[in-house]
Amino acid sequence: MPPSDPLAAPALPVDADAVVIARQPIMDAQREVVAYELFDRSTASHNAASDVALVFNAMTHTGNESLVGKLTIFVNCTHESLSGGHLDLIQPEKVVLEVGPVPGHAPADIAARQQTLQDLHQRGFRLAFNHTVLAPLYASWQPLASYVKLDLMALKPEQLQAIVAAVKARTPAQVVAEKVETVEQFNALQSYGATLFQGYWFARPDVIKTKVISPGQAHVLQLINLVRNQASTDEIESVLKKDAVLGFNLMRLINSAGFGMDREITSFRQAVMLMGLKKLFRWAALLLTSSKASGTPAAVGTMAVVRGRMMELLATGTLTPEECDGAFVVGIFSLLDTMLGMPLDQALALLSLPPAVAEALQHGTGLYGPMLALTKACESDDDSAFSAAAAALQFSNHHINMAHMEALVWADTLTM
Repeated sequence: MPPSDPLAAPALPVDADAVVIARQPIMDAQREVVAYELFDRSTASHNAASDVALVFNAMTHTGNESLVGKLTIFVNCTHESLSGGHLDLIQPEKVVLEVGPVPGHAPADIAARQQTLQDLHQRGFRLAFNHTVLAPLYASWQPLASYVKLDLMALKPEQLQAIVAAVKARTPAQVVAEKVETVEQFNALQSYGATLFQGYWFARPDVIKTKVISPGQAHVLQLINLVRNQASTDEIESVLKKDAVLGFNLMRLINSAGFGMDREITSFRQAVMLMGLKKLFRWAALLLTSSKASGTPAAVGTMAVVRGRMMELLATGTLTPEECDGAFVVGIFSLLDTMLGMPLDQALALLSLPPAVAEALQHGTGLYGPMLALTKACESDDDSAFSAAAAALQFSNHHINMAHMEALVWADTLTM
């Protein structure tokens, strides 16, 4: 349902790698925020493609603040997008799908859409409709309603009490009063039985600019092919290690509120195993089709891969396999600030990382700190820094040079 006017304004001009999302809170009677309605301000059109992009960008949001935290997300959906694979990536209880009436209200079209809505309802998605769902033509939709939104700008004040009563009589839904602009409207709707509220009297929408970060297209295609061929976890993990931004996107997604994991995921292997091949394929396909061109120079991504591989090689034989994975993550995420165009502390706040990994990236200390210093020293002409870093780890020059050369060769093969 169309939110308050600023959300329906023309799209704002944005950078090629930026997305603008408007966010308006939905309040309970105590004026506590219980949900946010999201609207894509990056485009003037609302269609199936924009629905997919909005959900995808909200879940992989890369701004320096949480977009929705642990709250419920309300998103407007076209009927064409309701059967889209992007919904497979979402934990159903985290999202309310706002569905409008069928254009023309043809009984055959209403019946045809009912099965899709029924399937979504059985999967655990909550559905929101506007007051049109109370019409006899939409009787088959009424048991599926979790929310009915009443637009106070479109309805006459004298109609509202009867409409709220009809919602309670014909559906199991909560009533959401939207476009509430005065205390008198709030008091009246509350007395009639509305339980949720949205509008200028509570809060105007926030407009949040978030960044789209795109991995190398070739690596996304390779990932898709591996998943389609049911490759092993080791093979899939190796592709994620080839592209720092690809790995970052996956870690952001699986630890997002929308994905609904009850524990933090801190390694690529964990992410692959918990996500499963079906969701991984959906994610990669959406990443390929909805991402925009990244402004990150290719050399930065290559350097991140070299660092990750070199640290993994240095750790091999002296650390546990799990710690070797951590060494790789430190190296490949050590240039996140450059890739995301934000301070490193803000970039790291977007990910859930093991303490030892975070310590190395933020302070250059702990288990991986000296190894990261050595890896960086190999990129410079500072002989004294290299000697100090090598001495701290007691690695021979031959061992270090071999690890560096192997990492460079490995990175080169990935971009050929």
